[in-house]
Amino acid sequence: MQQELDLFRRIADRLLTEEAREGAVKPIPAAELWDSLNLSLEADGLSESDFENLLTQVVLSTPRTATHKFFNQLFGGRTPKATLGDLLAVMLNNSMYTYKVAGPQVGVEKAIIKEIVKIIGYPSTADGTIASGGSMSNLIAMLMARDKKDPRARFEGSRKPLVAYTSAASHYSIAKNAAFLGIGRDYVRNIATDATGKMDPEALASQIEADKAAGLEPFFINGTAGTTVLGVFDPIEPLADVAQAHGLWLHIDGAYCGSVIFSKKYKHLVDGVHRADSFNLNAHKMMGTPLTCSIIVTQHKKHLADSLSNEAEYLYQTDGDDFNLGKTSLQCGRRNDALKFWSLWKAIGTKGLESMVDQQFALAETAVNYLRSNPDYTLYSDLPSISICFNYKDIPAKTLCTALYEQGELMVGFGSFEADTFVRMVTINAGNDHEHIHAFFKTLEDFVAKHQDRLKESVSV
Repeated sequence: MQQELDLFRRIADRLLTEEAREGAVKPIPAAELWDSLNLSLEADGLSESDFENLLTQVVLSTPRTATHKFFNQLFGGRTPKATLGDLLAVMLNNSMYTYKVAGPQVGVEKAIIKEIVKIIGYPSTADGTIASGGSMSNLIAMLMARDKKDPRARFEGSRKPLVAYTSAASHYSIAKNAAFLGIGRDYVRNIATDATGKMDPEALASQIEADKAAGLEPFFINGTAGTTVLGVFDPIEPLADVAQAHGLWLHIDGAYCGSVIFSKKYKHLVDGVHRADSFNLNAHKMMGTPLTCSIIVTQHKKHLADSLSNEAEYLYQTDGDDFNLGKTSLQCGRRNDALKFWSLWKAIGTKGLESMVDQQFALAETAVNYLRSNPDYTLYSDLPSISICFNYKDIPAKTLCTALYEQGELMVGFGSFEADTFVRMVTINAGNDHEHIHAFFKTLEDFVAKHQDRLKESVSV
């Protein structure tokens, strides 16, 4: 193993050097991938030198999500202490279903859940688990809500048409999970938003009343803390009022921006979260922890256990249920996704996490101020948000973003809200500074100045 660790160090050093020198990498066109890299698997293995050369080539050809030029997804950057924790988790290779095989790592996960429960104001009896992403956290929330509404569903299957409610601007996983659970995509109601992209509580209440009048069974409301495109926050208190009035499960999907709970300045964006039945956040987003690390907590420990546990004598042979995490997780075999976030949290403390959150909003403010001061830009989003949406001159967002990507200049995506499509710049990389925000706009403007004729030709075609 020492030989492989030495090889890892050489490749990692090369990657860090290239990241600092080049930033974004010019992509290999998908149609040319198999001709560009020797990815096919063969009967004979490579020599050590050929293996190192090929592996290095593959690594250096992969999109770089940790550089100062990556603004594309709802994650980015690289926090060293979290990366260290993830590397150690790989070396340990524990599965997180029992204390017998995970030992202290169970305590690592439970410490994270315990502190998040405390921060958001849940009772000390609350519980949670770590899932493989926000989509799976949302699935767990919907599963608990279904089983609370219809306790026999987990034994007999769904016996009545259940209806879920979510914002028209929410994550696509709500509809996808409805299909998984047998509820059906057609029974997910996409509630209208206001002009800023927040779910309209009055429209929600009206739709619930209409479904009840039609003989349907509402069971679940999903609010969003950081919508996928505009990064806005649904109003939790009014949603909680609606949920309470109708006896529905309220889940707050904070996968993107739920980490505002760590910030005194921005925690108000999720006021009322203590009234939600469940809440999740992704540490691999605002916390810069390596993918994946999604934490879901619920006030109702009983429902977590009822929906996710199943007896297995061959597995659960020692210790109590509180230390056998497989009793309250979606998966059986499950990698240790807790250690990386715990390592970061222990190293910098809750105050350090707060600084990371505040920095991302500060970067967003820098971007918005720049856009407002330049008449060549049209701004579509507003603060507080870490999704900054805009257009530049008369160039369609899709055309501009694709060209920047293909030329290896910047990684930034585009999104749509109502009738508008725009560039979506995400300031989630807390490793960036204000100079990197200005550098982003300079790169974009210089690129357009250099390629303006070609960009206009693309538009006309």
